[in-house]
Amino acid sequence: MKRIILMAAACVIAVPAFAQNVATVNGKAIPQKSLDQFVKLLVSQGATDSPQLREQVKQEMINRQVFVQAAEKAGIAKQDDVQTELELARQGILVRALMADYLQKHKVSDQQVQTEYNKVKQEQAGKLEYRVRHILVADEKTANDLLAQIKGNKAKFEDLAKKNSKDPGSADKGGELGWAPATNYVPPFAQAVTSLKKGDVSDKPVQTQYGWHIIQVEDTRPVEFPPLDQVRPQLEEMLRQQTLADYQKSLRDQAKVQ
Repeated sequence: MKRIILMAAACVIAVPAFAQNVATVNGKAIPQKSLDQFVKLLVSQGATDSPQLREQVKQEMINRQVFVQAAEKAGIAKQDDVQTELELARQGILVRALMADYLQKHKVSDQQVQTEYNKVKQEQAGKLEYRVRHILVADEKTANDLLAQIKGNKAKFEDLAKKNSKDPGSADKGGELGWAPATNYVPPFAQAVTSLKKGDVSDKPVQTQYGWHIIQVEDTRPVEFPPLDQVRPQLEEMLRQQTLADYQKSLRDQAKVQ
């Protein structure tokens, strides 16, 4: 009777320890904690925790353990190129975790976002955006011929654009490019746009890497800066990247590199 009681007690003690493992592969345990952490990682990436997911994770962990054991038995881990890959993977994981930890401890504040918003908004103050038409052709002679027709009131800009422009995105609209700041265009085009007044057509064709352009500025207006809520995600991401860049620079500056 005493022996039976002792055996029962031993079983009671052993059950919790066994319950901490989800499986064993050739004597190697796969802890419940490891499965939970795997599931947590997947959930952070958008998966939904469920019995089905946990079963899939369990089978994946079993498969990995089988394959890892086979690789170790075959001496794969001792190969130079494999050791290099393992070390690079380890470094990558550590660096990523370090940056994530730093951002977690140095979160972008609402005040930082507001300050950056005010700064960018101030930089855009007084700047204009332009409603532009253009005609794109392959050579200067053709551009000059078309420009002469426009200047001589022999043809409308829109009609010539529809008939002659090589820009598939605007030709059907009479060369219309819509509203945009000059910075949206390549430098020679942008310089021509900013030099023109409302209603003006360029005095001569403008050459870019795309060909020869005849440019007309139909209208101008001050740049309308978007409200803070609309650009908050972009500002927050920009500030996070700047925070990381500053942190990385400080680490490099403090390191003794010989």
